[in-house]
Amino acid sequence: MIKTAIVGGSGYTGLELLRILENHTRAEVIAVTSRQYKGRTLEDVFPSLSGFSRLKFEDPANHNALSKADLIFSCLPHHTSMEIVPSLLKNGKKVIDLSADFRLKNAKTYEAWYGKHIAKDWLKKAVYGLPELHRGKIKNADLVANPGCYPTGAILGLTPAIDAGIIDIETIVIDSKSGVSGAGRAALLDTSFVEVNEGFKAYKVGEHRHTPEIEQEISLLAGKTITVTFTPHLLPVTRGILSTIYAHLNSKGASYEKVVNVYKKYYSDEFFIRIMPEGVFPNISQVKGSNFCDIGLKIDERTNRLIIITAIDNLVKGASGQAVQNMNIMFALPETSGLSMSPLSL
Repeated sequence: MIKTAIVGGSGYTGLELLRILENHTRAEVIAVTSRQYKGRTLEDVFPSLSGFSRLKFEDPANHNALSKADLIFSCLPHHTSMEIVPSLLKNGKKVIDLSADFRLKNAKTYEAWYGKHIAKDWLKKAVYGLPELHRGKIKNADLVANPGCYPTGAILGLTPAIDAGIIDIETIVIDSKSGVSGAGRAALLDTSFVEVNEGFKAYKVGEHRHTPEIEQEISLLAGKTITVTFTPHLLPVTRGILSTIYAHLNSKGASYEKVVNVYKKYYSDEFFIRIMPEGVFPNISQVKGSNFCDIGLKIDERTNRLIIITAIDNLVKGASGQAVQNMNIMFALPETSGLSMSPLSL
């Protein structure tokens, strides 16, 4: 049995980890920390967990709470995570970090988008935790940088097309829409019910922090630097991310059959990737509560563009579910362990 602990477990990603791991037959949560809720029971803070756990939130300063864990999920905010993760690693723990602190390999890039980095030595040691791209490296990693939610949908949508060389990589435009839970559990005016309900808006236009993460991964795949246009939007729903991606095709008259076969071949062994039939496109309601990424394809013959549409649950495949998938790989378990549940139908 894998003993796990969650550091900073009082947010939505912590709640999703607890929900998923409760149904994992080979892993258990032995400790959860929170400065805000230390001493309170999990079910007191998360009533949905009533009857499932008797654990209490521990003070993060109580290192004994983490000492018996084989793997630690860090759900701390950016900047805070880098203060704690190195010490956990030095004490022999495996860590899956759900913040952005170890996703970017270049320290200058991180500091341009996020601010000062105090654990630069770990940037190149961390493995970017997108299983469909880096499974081999994740298997032997001590530190896995769990991908961001927007990058997960965008990168999975683009990878087969870039790998096969069927699109012009200079023309990529990514238009993504996210549910409000992507902003976290903190009480913020911009994500309050009244501000979000019956609205739909773009934000961080041309400056969202997930942009360099997307560019890093698809540039590695292409073997050259790629710059993309990425615009996120806020949907008046709780969870889910729908990304619509545009790029010019390299050849005129490419058929749908050729393109879809590229995708089906690339993801032929990937349980969590579902390629939609022709004329059917992903809907966030179809992946809710699951670790699936649905992908739909369309060739706009008039403009010679490939349109790629992906849907994920931002809290599962975009965060906690992917973290559990990474844990499964690190401990040589089937990747579907704890994650094979079907999406919520309503």
